[in-house]
Amino acid sequence: MNFELSPELVELQLRARKVAADGVATYGRFNDSWINGFSKDFAKVMSDEGWIGMGWPEEHGGRARPPIERVIVAEEMIGQGAPIAAMWFADRQMGPTLIAYGTADQQAEYLPKMLSGETTWCIGMSEPDAGSDLAGLATSAVRDGDDFIINGQKIWTSFGEVADYCYLICRTASDGPPHKGISEVIVPMDTPGIEVRPITDMTTNRHFCEVYFTDARVPAENLVGVEGNAFKQTMVQLQHERGGIDRLVSNRPLYDHALTLADTSDPVVRQEIAKLETGYQVGRMLVYREVLKQAPEGFSAATKAYCTEHEIRVADFASRVLGAAATLDDEWTKEIVYGPAYTIMGGTSDIMRNILGERVLGLPREPR
Repeated sequence: MNFELSPELVELQLRARKVAADGVATYGRFNDSWINGFSKDFAKVMSDEGWIGMGWPEEHGGRARPPIERVIVAEEMIGQGAPIAAMWFADRQMGPTLIAYGTADQQAEYLPKMLSGETTWCIGMSEPDAGSDLAGLATSAVRDGDDFIINGQKIWTSFGEVADYCYLICRTASDGPPHKGISEVIVPMDTPGIEVRPITDMTTNRHFCEVYFTDARVPAENLVGVEGNAFKQTMVQLQHERGGIDRLVSNRPLYDHALTLADTSDPVVRQEIAKLETGYQVGRMLVYREVLKQAPEGFSAATKAYCTEHEIRVADFASRVLGAAATLDDEWTKEIVYGPAYTIMGGTSDIMRNILGERVLGLPREPR
């Protein structure tokens, strides 16, 4: 079934398509542009278009637009490889989180610079011994008068090297169940005691970082929400992260390039293209369900699993179509070999299926 967009949405789509094309022409095309395409200048372009905080409430500086509009803009940007990374986390997660849980002072201080594209945020979530099992994190924030003193290590922290702020998930208490005692704290990245080590992965991307905190002192007023009770806040964050269009079209430019080289006279190739086109349609409908609030709570895990596994199928298709020619262009090679990462970052597909089974379908846990 094909759902047609309204004339207003088509107009927005065409405008976004042009802005994305202009951005690629000016700043270059980036694979996985929401995480690799870092450009403060293009973030300002997005701000000028009113495309940061599109769905945020007007009282917080947003445009109060329907969520579907943000999806349409984001699909065009990522689908063409326009560099939106500098504003992406702030728009997708940090702004909505501060609107929901932040104090009035925090909202007044941080939201305007997010909306203008001035600040870049990273998220201090995963740790070497606590990746998908977030409740196992050990990075601590100990109260000392009007400050928190932070010690620990984070890993896979995208933009850690260039971010202005880290939205840190940390432990402020260690007694009780593992998911208790977790808090969220805003940490300026120029705070003394923070060391950032970029990680160069097999594709030569460097957005992932290790971040070390050694007696880093931040004001206690940087606490977001209720101290020791932020696990549910973080789960809401992950809903934003896992159910978005970025999980479907990260390598769409690779697919479009492969289509120009595919032998469509071969019926087997045509059949595979049909399957991938169907996959894009299904994935898009899953994302639309998320933003239209039609999906059950927790269903973003299913959306993330389906869409990222589709991206692996896209990479496999492109590798067969391009063949040895893929090795002649570093960018296409990167996109092909990066495929498996899509089902790992943001929570592995196995974890997503476990969440779906337990929290959405209500299946019993295996006895231990």
